[in-house]
Amino acid sequence: MPTAAARARYPLTQGVNPWLVTVSVMLPTFMEVLDTAIASVALPYIAGSVSASNSEATWVLTSYLVANAVILPASNWFALRFGRKRFLLSCIIIFTIASFFCGAAPSLGVLLLARVMQGAGGGALQPLSQSILLESFPLEKRSMSMAAYGLGIVLAPVLGPTLGGWLTDTFSWRYAFYINIPVGILAVILVSRFVHDPPYIKNAKVSPFDNIGFGLLIVWSGCLQVVLDKGQEDDWFGALWIRWATAALLTTLALWLWRCWKKPGSLVDLRVLKDRNFRTGCLLIFMLGMCLYITISILPLYYQEILGYTAFTAGMVVGPRGIGSLIGSPVIGILATRVDQRKLMSLGFVGFGLCALVFGSINLSIGPTTLLIAITVTGFALSFVFVPMATLMMSTIPNQAIGNATGLSNMLRNIGGSIGISMATTAIIRRAALHQNDIGAHLDPSNPMLQQKTQRMASYLGHHIGPQASQPGALGQLYGQLVQQATMFAYIDVFRWTALLSFLCAACVWLFRKPKKQGLPPINAHELFH
Repeated sequence: MPTAAARARYPLTQGVNPWLVTVSVMLPTFMEVLDTAIASVALPYIAGSVSASNSEATWVLTSYLVANAVILPASNWFALRFGRKRFLLSCIIIFTIASFFCGAAPSLGVLLLARVMQGAGGGALQPLSQSILLESFPLEKRSMSMAAYGLGIVLAPVLGPTLGGWLTDTFSWRYAFYINIPVGILAVILVSRFVHDPPYIKNAKVSPFDNIGFGLLIVWSGCLQVVLDKGQEDDWFGALWIRWATAALLTTLALWLWRCWKKPGSLVDLRVLKDRNFRTGCLLIFMLGMCLYITISILPLYYQEILGYTAFTAGMVVGPRGIGSLIGSPVIGILATRVDQRKLMSLGFVGFGLCALVFGSINLSIGPTTLLIAITVTGFALSFVFVPMATLMMSTIPNQAIGNATGLSNMLRNIGGSIGISMATTAIIRRAALHQNDIGAHLDPSNPMLQQKTQRMASYLGHHIGPQASQPGALGQLYGQLVQQATMFAYIDVFRWTALLSFLCAACVWLFRKPKKQGLPPINAHELFH
């Protein structure tokens, strides 16, 4: 038990050093965010193992994010009803058990079911950890706590592809999930020892659970997942059932928004959006989720599907973003208290957008180190985005409303990520077909250069597969190169669109009110909600 002197020195954490609390809550958060990205480089292996296409394998990512988003808004109610520490421990245990079933899944259906369970268990880890960190440090040191939080949030999806690639190549893609088991056990031990509930949670009077609101949330988020996962496969709105699912999505979403805005004691109190800074932060974090998860999902796939890299090599190529994050997090922790955080955030978005433009200049002859600087700067830029955003959007939110606000903001980031992955997957498939038609239209069979190249290739293949199969083999090789070139152009399109979205975010940053001087107390909850 903490001594009286310890309690006096660290009153906000009941005598526990706040940095011990930081380590305790960041471990499960890091594990949860890591798992969002760790499967990205293993998708081709997962698809082959469970007899699925690459587009179907992306459901492993989107199902997790959407299930995650369902629990996020309800996390504040569960924390108040059962105690934040107890609820956090329960989530870690569920997440760890689900990780085992993900690794042991014999089919795509079982894997998706386990991922939904895993996403539900991991959904509350981020808002709970963020709430605990914000309340463990005094207001003037919140930038430091958010720097530590941002380090975990930004670094985890960056290191995920590297670790996932190594585990996939060395052992199996299943170990990308099994690795969560020892981490989860350690997290349970640390949280049990160092995390305590604040008095207002222990004495909180909790309203009855909003069953209708939660049901509406499940319906519209479930419809969203189905539309995102099956839309490309069934030609989006060309399919009647997709149109009905979209109608159900829009109807239940509208009812959920109306209920959460009007009804006291609803699942999520949307009146927190009356705060301008928080409202602006929600818009930006939604778009940040799109930018972040697009690059996380498609950059490793480019190296594997187009350039033929192994999972580990692809993970190593994108891994330097972790170095950028490690450098950027302490820098932003210092600058955030001295420089207008809107300038830092805008600089971060511009840097991320410029790196996306560099990604959009790729060709089939790039090497493992060609994009090294751009990938590293991406991690550095993300540090400049996340920390000021988390600080600014929560700067005027009272402690009692932080749990509700963090649940909502994290839900929006995950929904943005799911939509971003689906849009990127669809764009790659459709733009590749378009570019293939455009390239093919310029390949005239009477072109002397084309005939010469086909003849040389047929002559080479004739020594290996025989003269009769050499001509069809040469044409097959040329078609393979055409498909490869067209798909590369599709990736370039997606990277450039991501850059434009990032530049739009840089402009939207200035919707934030100019931050007040550090040390001012947050506004009263009554002023925020009434």
